[in-house]
Amino acid sequence: MNRDEMAGLLRKSNDAHKYRYGHALVLSGPAGKSGAARLAARGALRVGAGVVTVACPPDALAENAAQLNAIMLKRVADSTALLAVLHDTRINALCLGPALGLDADQAALIAEALTVRGDRTPYGPRKIVLDADALTLLSRDAELFEMLHENCVLTPHAGEFARLFPDIADKLAEPATVGPAYSKVDATREAAKRAGCVVLYKGADTVIADASGSAVINSAQNERAAPWLATAGSGDVLAGFITGLLARGFGPMQAAETGAWLHVECALKFGAGLIAEDIAEQLPKVFTDLGL
Repeated sequence: MNRDEMAGLLRKSNDAHKYRYGHALVLSGPAGKSGAARLAARGALRVGAGVVTVACPPDALAENAAQLNAIMLKRVADSTALLAVLHDTRINALCLGPALGLDADQAALIAEALTVRGDRTPYGPRKIVLDADALTLLSRDAELFEMLHENCVLTPHAGEFARLFPDIADKLAEPATVGPAYSKVDATREAAKRAGCVVLYKGADTVIADASGSAVINSAQNERAAPWLATAGSGDVLAGFITGLLARGFGPMQAAETGAWLHVECALKFGAGLIAEDIAEQLPKVFTDLGL
């Protein structure tokens, strides 16, 4: 995709209202662990989602409220409360996992979110990004993994990928004795086919594949090297970018590709010293460079 095509995808209509660009919901972890959700939510809002809400357990309400302004806040104590929130069909994209927690209660939240796969919103089927703790929970529970569907995006780094797909990771790690070598592209394609959804395998050579076998590489090497993205919270922002793009109406593969490209562009725009809080704040400059 060239820059003109990227600009065409990201441009907003002059006469649109906020709900034309969807409503993204980000699940937060408990008090003391809510920052990752705020990073993701900020990313979703900056990338152009019309409305963004953070849903959090009661003990994190005050902590989140103290640091959120344009982002709304909902009390979600359990999976029943999440289901009630999801009755609002304007919520068309979910982000699950950043510092969410690894207990049965959090697994139940993910199961509830994946159960509503048939729900349709005014913008099409509801789409879900699963990152961080959500990936670990999926790796521990085969029934939960089986609930994945074509409107999901998984965003593992190497360690999470190995937990989710241990046999595929082992195959990738084996030294090649005869060609052709089994590559990261092969591994990501196989993982996406098994999961039945888009898999974005993070790294300097991020590979994105869908269940059909389509794959792209988003390289952050050589002149596009972005080593300062190796910082705590960077992946949470990427998850937010993808969620916001899904809310805007992008398909899962398209959202993952575009989010990964923007993530690197933001890092290059800022340069050395980048921390996670800086990433989304570079989007206006990146958008201006694209002519938006």
